[in-house]
Amino acid sequence: MLLFRCDYAEGAHPDILRALSETNFEQLDGYGSDPYTRRAQEKILKACNCPEGEVYFLVGGTQTNATVIAAMLRDYEGAVAVQTGHIGVHEAGAVEYTGHKVLTIPQHLGKMAASDLEAFLAASDADPNKDHMVWPGLVYISLSTEYGTLYTRSELTELQSIAHKYGLPLFIDGARLGYALASPACDYTLADLKDLCDVFYIGGTKVGALCGEAVVFPKGAPKHFFTTVKQHGALLAKGRLLGIQFDTLFTDNLYGRIAANAIERAQDLIAVLKRKGIPFFLESPTNQQFVILENSRMAQLEKEVGFDIWEPSDADHTVVRFATSWATTPEMIRQLEEIL
Repeated sequence: MLLFRCDYAEGAHPDILRALSETNFEQLDGYGSDPYTRRAQEKILKACNCPEGEVYFLVGGTQTNATVIAAMLRDYEGAVAVQTGHIGVHEAGAVEYTGHKVLTIPQHLGKMAASDLEAFLAASDADPNKDHMVWPGLVYISLSTEYGTLYTRSELTELQSIAHKYGLPLFIDGARLGYALASPACDYTLADLKDLCDVFYIGGTKVGALCGEAVVFPKGAPKHFFTTVKQHGALLAKGRLLGIQFDTLFTDNLYGRIAANAIERAQDLIAVLKRKGIPFFLESPTNQQFVILENSRMAQLEKEVGFDIWEPSDADHTVVRFATSWATTPEMIRQLEEIL
């Protein structure tokens, strides 16, 4: 089976496996107090150009989203996200399970519009019954979005400005941040993010690591964040597992280099799909591509190729997603073309 279903089908980059193997018998302190974790934190803060910031390593994306949101909100506050936002759709209610409602507003190919955010927050502020409601406490977006789309620098600046106008922080889910930053369409860098949001994370699970996400607080973390991480089941006793991985990813720009591979292979994928006359639902600038397949052809293709079924297009057609990754090879693209 040839898999294009997601961007975490493979295990980990060989350099990471090598580093884990070479350090396997070193006796190290737990919970991220080892030298590899500290070195990874230093490298990330340097790459982000925010020496005054703080970095924490959590085990996965769902735990990261739920933990960051819980740490930044009061009990009566919720997170504002678009209707297709990952925390409201694909995380099994994890944010609600930890006590915070996801407040949804319209989406535009996965993106949040500043005008919609302004209208929602203004209406919430003016609601005479607001004391009986869940208060908006944080704005959540993904980079890239669930549709592989990107925010521009000006869009992020405007979203943050509106969030701050109403006293809310802007949180960027960076599970696929590497692929967003590697896209030629992206007009900012990792070092720019410290000025464009209040907290973000660098996804490792989908970009070359076995597991793990690096949360970056450019101006410092909420009080007792480490304890909140443990409380939410997102802290590894063998913290070295995450520290060594991110230390490797941020050595010689490995993270950026392997993320770029996914974008290059996505461009190859786009060319193949176009040559085969397959219509696009959305041609994104990142590693996720959405096309429309006739249902009988989709059923035939599923016998040899794994892809993600997204949503119905009409009675006879379905929108599906093909995703490339850090490990996708040109040969895999050629195999797909032959099958198609």
